[in-house]
Amino acid sequence: MSKTAARMIAGQLILKPNSVLGLATGSTPVGMYAELASMYKRGEADFSKAVTFNLDEYYPIARENDQSYYYFMNEHLYSKVNLNPQNVHIPDGSAKDIETECANYDKSIDEFGGIDLQILGIGNNGHIAFNEPEEELTDKTHLVKLTDDTIEANSRFFASKDDVPRNAVTSGMATILKAKKIILLVNGKGKGTALKKVLSGKITTACPATMLNLHRDVIVIADNEAME
Repeated sequence: MSKTAARMIAGQLILKPNSVLGLATGSTPVGMYAELASMYKRGEADFSKAVTFNLDEYYPIARENDQSYYYFMNEHLYSKVNLNPQNVHIPDGSAKDIETECANYDKSIDEFGGIDLQILGIGNNGHIAFNEPEEELTDKTHLVKLTDDTIEANSRFFASKDDVPRNAVTSGMATILKAKKIILLVNGKGKGTALKKVLSGKITTACPATMLNLHRDVIVIADNEAME
């Protein structure tokens, strides 16, 4: 799964060296980032002209915090390939005016011509980025209150559940769906139910990932456990 996704990203950069990549955090893409780092060392991937935008970030949190998504991305990708630091974008988890930060983030994506290739993971409950199951979903980048399930799922990365931030800045559904191409990575038995809902073709805000059925170019890469 990780190697296939990495090869697709490397291929995108060959076709368009200044591609705008939408990146995700969490345990699912870690293997893909490791493979991209290896491909860069072997001269098989060049990020020198690439631009990246990450889906989300905890709020409030400082970039220097070892649980921030900026820290995560730097550990797994930014510091291991030849990305220009000026071309790396991630929501500012310490912004005082978070509404302005969100608006400027979407504006910046548009100024770069939009996302060429977006990497997505999926939560056990079908959330993508931090867009959780709700009666209504938000279109643009916004501040969201994390659900208890998401806080519980992410607590494995923190010393305790109490240390997990209760809010996050996340790309909205329209921001995600405007990407030209999307790769959805799915691994593990816990994701199987959500994946089945996505592949059913039915769309419901109770499983935000089903909104991907509205997009014309989505590639799903899943492991055997998720497909059982």
